[in-house]
Amino acid sequence: MLQVLVGLWLVFFTATQALDNGLMRTPPMGWLAWERFRCDIDCEDDPQNCISEVLFRDMADRLAEDGWRELGYVYINIDDCWASKERDEQGRLQPDPKRFPGGISKLARYVHDRGLKLGIYGDLGTYTCGGYPGTTLDKIEIDAQTFAEWEVDMLKLDGCYSNASEQEQGYPLMSKALNATGRPIGYSCSWPAYQGGLPPKVNYTLLGEICNLWRNYDDIEDSWASVLGIVDWFTKNQDILQPAAGPGRWNDPDMLVIGNFGLSMDQSRSQMALWAIMAAPLFMSNDLRTLNSGARAILQNKAAISINQDVLGIQGRRLLKESNGIEVFWRPLSNKASALVFFSRRTDMPYRYQTSLQALNYTAGTYKVYDVFMEKPMPMLKDSTPFVVSINPSGVVMWYVAPSAEWKNEAMSSHFNEKLKSPKFL
Repeated sequence: MLQVLVGLWLVFFTATQALDNGLMRTPPMGWLAWERFRCDIDCEDDPQNCISEVLFRDMADRLAEDGWRELGYVYINIDDCWASKERDEQGRLQPDPKRFPGGISKLARYVHDRGLKLGIYGDLGTYTCGGYPGTTLDKIEIDAQTFAEWEVDMLKLDGCYSNASEQEQGYPLMSKALNATGRPIGYSCSWPAYQGGLPPKVNYTLLGEICNLWRNYDDIEDSWASVLGIVDWFTKNQDILQPAAGPGRWNDPDMLVIGNFGLSMDQSRSQMALWAIMAAPLFMSNDLRTLNSGARAILQNKAAISINQDVLGIQGRRLLKESNGIEVFWRPLSNKASALVFFSRRTDMPYRYQTSLQALNYTAGTYKVYDVFMEKPMPMLKDSTPFVVSINPSGVVMWYVAPSAEWKNEAMSSHFNEKLKSPKFL
């Protein structure tokens, strides 16, 4: 049954158009300022954490020097509150001169010199959400050209202070204007988040043609309740959201808040696993300068990243929602592999969940299994063999699963290739 579903999705993806800029064929990864640092512009009393070139240079250094870049975390993204309150004499956006004295071009060079990419924030409206100059319809071309001249690599376009008609015109126009600059600029649209109601009101076919990724729902907060709310919304609407995603066009459930204050280690593993299953962009919003080792291990987990970055680009889905508080998520991967997540919403104690691959609609055969967060292979499984996973409250067990006949030829990532050399896998 799973092979039939994969085949149907591949047919759908072949017929669906993506934004023709060649970018983000796998979900983009990097760091984004908003959730952790918000609109802190007090550089006199809080110079290390305010929205300034100092903060973004610091984070670029961390991505380049602490092993993040090599794993795929390559974007350093500025969010709101970077600009001056007024445009310049030519009508162009300009950065706040006190907080960005070198300008955005100089910051872009700093980021590029470290093998990274720079993202910036704009808003399709009179003002940004933070009250800074927005991009009205008559300013779209000049703003796109400005970003290109600054050598920006990604634009997140918000939608505060705009109406439905302006959004309907503006989001496609900005896509066209960015492409017309001749510079490859990834395009993140917040359009669906402002359309309200259920996803059927959103034209996801059009979004896939004009945007590389799009925010669907509310801003994430640094809390488990917020993470759960986003997961609930995505699973409730997965039949509409899942077909919309694919190489170059991604549903964005918002930032990873792992390493901040609101999530336990189990909840942090859950967010990482579920975002990987959803083929979500992986933009951390935390302080990389003070990140603890536990959060770092989760965010740098090579197996979870490899699953997220699978080249097929098929978004996963929830298979089961059990009455005992256990949910099972599944995502098809390249080389006939798949990922499974066993997720517990329980709050009392670890739960021993029993099932089999056959019960999860796997075809008959023998499978190799790798436990993502334990970072070790599991015993070989026949599809009909019952097994038990012990899942911590608000935690996950995440597996990479591949038919044993395909395992030796599996080429999902260098990480798994290295693991395959171990006698434990053979």
